[in-house]
Amino acid sequence: MLKIKNLQVSLNKKMILDKIDLSVDSGTTHVLMGQNGAGKSTLAQSIMGNPNYTVKGELSFDKQDLLELDPQKRAALGIFLSFQQILEIPGVKIYDYLRLLQKKSHDKKLTPLKFKAFLKERMELLSFNESFLTRSLNHGFSGGEKKKLEILQMLVIEPKLIILDEIDSGLDIDAIQAVARAVNFMKQTKGSSVLVITHYSRILSYLNIDRVHLLSKGQLITSGGQDLVEQIEKQGFSQVLAGNQ
Repeated sequence: MLKIKNLQVSLNKKMILDKIDLSVDSGTTHVLMGQNGAGKSTLAQSIMGNPNYTVKGELSFDKQDLLELDPQKRAALGIFLSFQQILEIPGVKIYDYLRLLQKKSHDKKLTPLKFKAFLKERMELLSFNESFLTRSLNHGFSGGEKKKLEILQMLVIEPKLIILDEIDSGLDIDAIQAVARAVNFMKQTKGSSVLVITHYSRILSYLNIDRVHLLSKGQLITSGGQDLVEQIEKQGFSQVLAGNQ
């Protein structure tokens, strides 16, 4: 589904990612781990089409060349990226925004009654407070509430590829479990692929992981399974990286 080959990404002529090769098949969950500044978020932003980055190499999704598409067209293909810095938009009612997302992302339009039932099911997965629907988008929300709303948007859009950029950062254990339930729901019901970017192993214990990749200084150092997560948790990034140089 997602294929990355010999990817090079720079910002203001400074190389951030170099010779990245990565493939994420349909219905699989991949994890990208690494220290601060390793380039994890840069990779996510590059997949989504952030125009600030200069990208070279091969980057395709569903056999379409992403480098030829702007972010809006990439999203229309079924790629979703959660943001670390989430904007507050006063005046935009959450319910209306979610309704618009459903219309824009699906060929089949739902009646207002069916959309309410659709949305209720997805809110229950997250234990999302229904009273929030009348509030402005992210306005006055805590960091954790903003992240749960990001995941609710994901559940409404039903993307083919879900990229979660440190979604677990700052969340309590209940919220982490709720996010994991939502991700597992998308995999089981829609066959979505998932790329989880994280520093920590907490959320990973609630997900069925297919592959783990360790990124350092802009390069993929090694890949493995759940055992690599356990090794990082036990030894720390520095020691694992030292053993793979």
